[in-house]
Amino acid sequence: METLRWQKGQLILLDQTKLPMTEDYRTCTSWQDVYDAIAILAVRGAPAIGVAAAYGAVLAARSLDQTAYGGDTAAFCADFEDLCRRLDGARPTAVNLHWALEQMKETARNAAGQGMAAIVPALEAKAVQLHQEDVAINTAMAEYGADELAKQGKTLTILTHCNAGALATAGVGTALGVIRALHKRGLIRMVYADETRPLLQGARLTVSELMADGIPVTLITDNMAAWVMKTKGVDAVIVGADRITANGDTANKIGTYGVSILARAHGVPFYVAAPVSTFDLSLQTGEQIPIEERDHDEVRCFQGVPAALPDAAVCNPAFDVTPHKNIAAIITEKGVLSHPDAVQVPAFFAEFTEKR
Repeated sequence: METLRWQKGQLILLDQTKLPMTEDYRTCTSWQDVYDAIAILAVRGAPAIGVAAAYGAVLAARSLDQTAYGGDTAAFCADFEDLCRRLDGARPTAVNLHWALEQMKETARNAAGQGMAAIVPALEAKAVQLHQEDVAINTAMAEYGADELAKQGKTLTILTHCNAGALATAGVGTALGVIRALHKRGLIRMVYADETRPLLQGARLTVSELMADGIPVTLITDNMAAWVMKTKGVDAVIVGADRITANGDTANKIGTYGVSILARAHGVPFYVAAPVSTFDLSLQTGEQIPIEERDHDEVRCFQGVPAALPDAAVCNPAFDVTPHKNIAAIITEKGVLSHPDAVQVPAFFAEFTEKR
């Protein structure tokens, strides 16, 4: 299954809301189509959202009538940036969406100096570049993570939450990329996958990915995680991320915070795998991360089947924030950031920036 592809000026997205029973693809011909796909989680996972948004920006630029601007590239770029801001509102927590659109806005401004005709081709080339870079980023992250976890010197039992695999990226995945790299080295005994209520990304997506690759995986309900850690010899937890602040606090799918507390209580190291684009250094702590509140019927129903009264009060945050003190290390494509905090995160960025 291919998460997304750019084909003849259209964005083709695997509709992840229909997995694993149906493999269906959505064709996006407008930026509004991309907005809708991101909003309903047809495409999900911070890196995949970023790549999809980049292509959405290309479609946004194409929707503007260039002839109406009379060569005024500044006016064109202003309208293009307004469409990008609207697209940016599809998911408020995943920072890769904002990061990718900022890249596209900068590309448009730079290309404007070459004239109106240069803008859209430059945007398309940039989107393709971000797509290709995500594949390479995933591969590098997987190897860094495998090197880190292999230090335990044994085959590993790992627990993961939500889906941070190929379906969440353009490559092999973040957390699941690390698991795939460990499996290739013969270092995976078993992966326990939380189902991840209310939308079951762990059950529908993670389990399907790992089974397809022949990686040993066992599905558990979210409330089994503590007992599995206690009785099944879990050696590590590894998850993805949607935003990481300057002190290492990390937003990820709802339930991740609870898993981090359980891991800490059981002495199990808790790892986050995410590209450096997931860091939002403009935010100092996780308390500043906006948390998306989703449709309450996602909780009232179980895959469309009512499980509660239609007027039942519901709390449905899509994400929670894991404090940095619960995180053993953050695995990136630039290396492993151990014991992240307000000192280590800026130092890590300063180090790899100097190496450029």
